[in-house]
Amino acid sequence: MSEELWGGETRKAVENFPVSGEPIPVGVARWLGRIKAAAARVNAELGLLDPDKAERIAAAADRIANGELDDQFPIDVFQTGSGTSSNMNANEVIAALAGEDVHPNDDVNMGQSSNDVFPSAVHLAALDRIVNDLLPALDRLAGSLEAKAREFDDVVKSGRTHWMDAVPVTLGQEFGGYAAQVREGRARVEDTLVRLGKIPLGGTAVGTGLNTHPEFAERVRGRLVADTGLPIGPPADPFESQAARDGLVEASGALKVVAVSLTKIANDLRYLGSGPRAGLAEIFLPELQKGSSIMPGKVNPVIPEVVTQVAAQVIGNDQAIAIGGMQGHFELNVFVPLMARNLLDSIKLLASSSRLLAEKCVDGIEANREQCERYAELTLSAATALNPHIGYDKASEIVKAAAASGRSLREVAREAGVDDAVLDEALDYRAMAKPHD
Repeated sequence: MSEELWGGETRKAVENFPVSGEPIPVGVARWLGRIKAAAARVNAELGLLDPDKAERIAAAADRIANGELDDQFPIDVFQTGSGTSSNMNANEVIAALAGEDVHPNDDVNMGQSSNDVFPSAVHLAALDRIVNDLLPALDRLAGSLEAKAREFDDVVKSGRTHWMDAVPVTLGQEFGGYAAQVREGRARVEDTLVRLGKIPLGGTAVGTGLNTHPEFAERVRGRLVADTGLPIGPPADPFESQAARDGLVEASGALKVVAVSLTKIANDLRYLGSGPRAGLAEIFLPELQKGSSIMPGKVNPVIPEVVTQVAAQVIGNDQAIAIGGMQGHFELNVFVPLMARNLLDSIKLLASSSRLLAEKCVDGIEANREQCERYAELTLSAATALNPHIGYDKASEIVKAAAASGRSLREVAREAGVDDAVLDEALDYRAMAKPHD
C-alpha cells in the first residue's frame, strides 16, 4: 500500500472492524469520489465554498473516481451499517490531498451526510455496472444463443417433458428459447434502473435536508448525469429514499431471475452434451481441458458448471440483500454495506459468467445431427400426430405395441391398418416440430 492519506476516523474504523479482510467494493469508493467532486463544484457555484478550495477538493475526489486511490479505502465492508466510516474515509483522503486548509467535514462533506451520500454511491455503483457491464454481457450471450438457434433450425430431435420422450422439436427451437430467456431477463433488469437511479442525496441525516442548500441535490444530480449519461433522478420521497433500500432489493430480485434462467440453460447444455456414448450426446460442447486426473480422454462441461455455481451464489446474495432490505428502521437502513457488497458481487459474477458462457461454450457448440434425428424417429410420442386421423385410443394402442415390440411406430401403425398416405403426412418429423409454418 502507498502512503496512508486517511486520518484518525478511518484508523479507528480499521481497528474496530477486523471482520472479513474485504474492503468496500471499489465501485462504491469511486462513486463516493465522483459525488464529492460534483458536490464541491456545486457548493462553489452556490457561493458556499471558496472556488479555489472547491476545485482542489474536486481534483482530489476525481482521482478517487478515476481509480487512482483504491488502496486508500482499507475499512472492512462489514462496518457501521450507514457507511459512515467509509464516508469519513473518503472525506479524510480528499482533505489530505486538497491542502491543509481543507476540513474533511466542514468542506469536503458540505451539504452531505453519510446517510444520504453512502447509499447514493451504492445505488450509482450498481447502476453503472449494470448499464456498462451486465447488460452488454447479456446481449452478448443472447446473440450467441440466437446464432445457434439459426444454425440448428433444421435439426429435428425428440422433445422432452418430465425427462421423458415427447413430440419432436428442433434443436434451433430449444436454443431460441434459451435466447428469449436471456432477453427477458435483460429486460427485467433494465426495468429496475429507473428506481435504482433514484438517490437520496440531499436528505442529509434523516431526509429533511438540514444544512443543505435547496438547489444542492438537483445540481449535483445534473452534473452526474452530464458526466455519465446514467438515468440518475430524484427520490420519489426523501424519507422513503433514506429509510428504505427497496431499489437495491428490486434490482437484486431481477438478478436472481437471470441466475435462475442461466441455471436452466447451463443444465440443459450439460445434459444435451452428456456422453459421449452413454448420455444424450445431442450436441458437442467445446473441449477446453482434461476432465479427470484418472480417466484418460474424459472431458467435462466445465463452463456450464461454473455458470451454475455463479447462479447459486447470486441467489444466496439475493437472500442476504432481502434480509438487509428489511432492516430499514424508522429514518435509516443500516445494512447498506452488506447490500452493496452482495449486489455488486452479483452484477460482476453474472456479467463475467455470461460472457464466459457465450465465448467459451455456446459459440463453439456443434450439433450431433445424426443422433438428434435418430431420437426424433425413436420417440413414441410422435404418435400424437396420429390423433386427428385415428383417435387417441387407437394411437395409444399403437404406442403400447411399438414399445413392447421395439418396432417403429410406422411399422406397427401400418399393421393396424393406417394408410401409408396418413403415415407420411402425420409422421413428418420436421412438419411436426413446426406445425404452423
